[in-house]
Amino acid sequence: MSALSLLDATSAYSDAKAAPQTTGAKTQAQARKAAQDFEAFFVGQTMEAMFAGIETDGPFGGGNAEKLFRSVLTDQYGKEMAKTGGIGIADQVYAEILKMQEVK
Repeated sequence: MSALSLLDATSAYSDAKAAPQTTGAKTQAQARKAAQDFEAFFVGQTMEAMFAGIETDGPFGGGNAEKLFRSVLTDQYGKEMAKTGGIGIADQVYAEILKMQEVK
């Protein structure tokens, strides 16, 4: 695979990522899932910015493949952090979703 096609795949993956929808939840379980997905997205994006300044060169890594899969890795870090309690964003988003639904 050429370097150009790896970069195209990276940009296509980055363009396909979007914040999860937090509206339209019909049950509390759906609201909780939406809140957790939002926290996972937020943490993943924060970690991606944090890792942006770290070089990918080294004896066991580097190159275009590491650049391509770094965003996948940060997304997985975000999902795992959110699943194990996260940083508290999911609880706040969940409460706001329920509050917005009570108004309707």
